[in-house]
Amino acid sequence: MNPYETASARLSPLASPPTRHQLRLAAGVAALLLVALAATTPYARQPTEGTEALLPAYAAAVFVIELLTSALLMALFHVQRSRAMLLLAVGYLFSGVMVVPWVLAFPGAFDALTGGGATQSTAAIGAIRRLSFPLFVIAYAVLADRELPPAAAYRAILFSIAGVVTAVALAAWLIVAHDDVLPRLMIDARKVSGLWRFVPAAAITLYAVGLIALGLRRRSMLDIWLMVVLFTLLIELVLLSYVSAGTRLSVGWWAGRLYGLASASLVLLVLLSEATTVHARLARSVLAERRARQNRLTAMEALSASIAHEVNQPLATMVTNASAGLRWLKHEQPRIEEATAALGRIVAEGHRASKVVASIRTMFLKGAQERVPLDLNGLIEAVLAQCQDEARLGRVSVSTGLERDLPPVIGNPAQLRQVVANLVENAVDAMRGTARPRLLQVTSRRHAVSEVVVAVADSGTGLPPVDRERMFEPFFTTKPDGMGMGLMFCRAAIEAHGGRLWASDNTPHGAVFQFSLPASAAMPEATGPEAGGPVR
Repeated sequence: MNPYETASARLSPLASPPTRHQLRLAAGVAALLLVALAATTPYARQPTEGTEALLPAYAAAVFVIELLTSALLMALFHVQRSRAMLLLAVGYLFSGVMVVPWVLAFPGAFDALTGGGATQSTAAIGAIRRLSFPLFVIAYAVLADRELPPAAAYRAILFSIAGVVTAVALAAWLIVAHDDVLPRLMIDARKVSGLWRFVPAAAITLYAVGLIALGLRRRSMLDIWLMVVLFTLLIELVLLSYVSAGTRLSVGWWAGRLYGLASASLVLLVLLSEATTVHARLARSVLAERRARQNRLTAMEALSASIAHEVNQPLATMVTNASAGLRWLKHEQPRIEEATAALGRIVAEGHRASKVVASIRTMFLKGAQERVPLDLNGLIEAVLAQCQDEARLGRVSVSTGLERDLPPVIGNPAQLRQVVANLVENAVDAMRGTARPRLLQVTSRRHAVSEVVVAVADSGTGLPPVDRERMFEPFFTTKPDGMGMGLMFCRAAIEAHGGRLWASDNTPHGAVFQFSLPASAAMPEATGPEAGGPVR
């Protein structure tokens, strides 16, 4: 069997054992049928007039319902290739097709078409239909679930359909053509003879055997609902043959026909319900897979954009130092010391770029972040020293308010250094073009006992309310040449360290970006580089 078909059959709710909810639902349906039987019994023998016109509608409904049920069961057989499932599908097909000659031969329904006079034919066809269906159910219940070979499944379905249609057509022609020699099951068009009592007795016996066989089998939810179907047919037969005294077209007879319609519909409703459930699960699975794929693509885009964004700064510094070194070497008296210093700065920036790439990559891998105890004040001072040239060119005054004796934090040095650098560079950029004094203040403080808070405040243009909610989204930027990855990277890195990042307005002008990190005293389990995961 195809592995996908095997998985589908195994995951089919119809093939799974019944749950308590399904058992309670089946028991509730059976109890409701008994209540309807009790309500119908007092009026069962009351005759009706002119209701023969309803028979074609009833027969058409049963025909369509049972053919649909058979088609769905054959589709299930096509997946499972179980002989038992094929027999059940054939049973529904036979029962549905037999309705056609039954209603055509019914006295008063199609007399203009059939010529009337076939009093025994309808009873004989009804008896065959009533006795054959439980036989198919019993065969389904006792037959071992052996699979047919793949090539035999198509042939089995085609031969079954052709065989049923041929058998029904042949049987109907023989019965209607030889109505005069059939057993006298009917006294007239409405009343049954004494010979008829053997038919319901035999049918009740077969229903009981079917219920026992299904009860002993009870492997799947389908078995439970087939038991309800046989129980419904049993109530139908009691109404038709005993409660209504076998009188056709009486209230009890029509109530029995409604029970027959209900029994024909039960398995179809279950099949449609479970098919809808399977398709809903499949749809949810496909949507989840699409979301996962989109998330992976977004993560890759964010990773590549973050690397491009963060590496651009050390690369620019390397180019600047390389240009400076070339100028020192081109002098009439080459300044070797200055050129050597420039080359040293290039090497340092190259190592910095390498660490940025590694830190961004590890941020997207679970359990791969290197965490060590960090002096946050020292890290801030190193970043400010690195950015002092840019601040001087932007005519920005830098001040600090770093609380002494600040507890260390556990974190990845490259990632946290890049977070502070991004916030400082964003603050410097926000103050470009402003006429007011350009002030950048970086502070650190202990918050409560277990948390450290760092704030980067500027006196720039501030935060537009419309952009405040989106500024941490990937690829959102207000800069003409920005990539929209800096703040996204900052928030992702801080949250990976168990902290949070937020923005607020500065007074009287500008904005304040703050982030909090757990102090190492709150994280005794993280004692060194081996503490690799996010601290919660």
